[in-house]
Amino acid sequence: MKNQSNTLSGRRQRSTNIAAFVFLLPVILLLTVFIFYPIVDSFMISTYKWNGIASERTFVGISNWTKLIGDRDFWFAFRNNIVIMIMSIIIQIPIGLAEATFIEFVGKKATICKILWFIPMLMSSVAIGFLFTYALAANGGMISAVSQLFGGGNIDLLGNKNTALMTVIFVIAWQFIPFYMVYAMAGYTSISEDVFEASLIDGATKSQYFWKIALPLLMPTLKSAAILSMVGSLKYFDLIYVMTGGGPGTVTELMATYMYKNAFAQFNMGYGSAVAAGMFILITLLSLVTMRLINGKKEDE
Repeated sequence: MKNQSNTLSGRRQRSTNIAAFVFLLPVILLLTVFIFYPIVDSFMISTYKWNGIASERTFVGISNWTKLIGDRDFWFAFRNNIVIMIMSIIIQIPIGLAEATFIEFVGKKATICKILWFIPMLMSSVAIGFLFTYALAANGGMISAVSQLFGGGNIDLLGNKNTALMTVIFVIAWQFIPFYMVYAMAGYTSISEDVFEASLIDGATKSQYFWKIALPLLMPTLKSAAILSMVGSLKYFDLIYVMTGGGPGTVTELMATYMYKNAFAQFNMGYGSAVAAGMFILITLLSLVTMRLINGKKEDE
């Protein structure tokens, strides 16, 4: 009987393994074709001098990587990514949390606010880029129109080197704040209503409940949101490329726009791949370090 039981158990395990393999195979193939292979291929192409079109490629070894390490334009673009990352975390997560808290405390009466605040997330980045490009235009734009209404002149926020980056950061925040609002709302659902009712019975105000009870319980959610914001900020491309193209000059240049220009505008696919591979390394390292700092060391169970 024991051998028969072992045989049945072994058959069930093999059947489970086969089923798992069958269901995972499409995912593995998709990840291999669209993620793992492009990453490996980018590292390989970075060792060549190639225009991306010709069949012949010239092997240059680590020449592109040497150039990348000393490329001030790339590191300036990386600095812009860091600025956007920091400002995104500072602006988007607190405002998203504030909106979620308002909706949580007001209840069903805030449904209209929930709908209106979520609208930016329903729009594509390209559409938002074009919308704000026209709205912020020096001639006929919304800001210029208001300025002229009060007797001022045209204001070119996107064409001014001193304001272009912060203007783009504002537009990015406008688009993604709803995401963190929904993320915080999901965090609120994990807090039992009994906790809120108990705090009110004990005499706590809503403000005290938020700061003393809800916020500490939401910290794991906010930490995850910060990591998502950080990773997303390091790979921004479409909205900024539509609005400024990295300009004026290189004021709003990011790693992704710099990579695109080298690879597809200047047809320097080898160096563009080196930039892409450099992005991959930097984003991975920053993500690992940030996760380590935010989550800290796990206590031994």
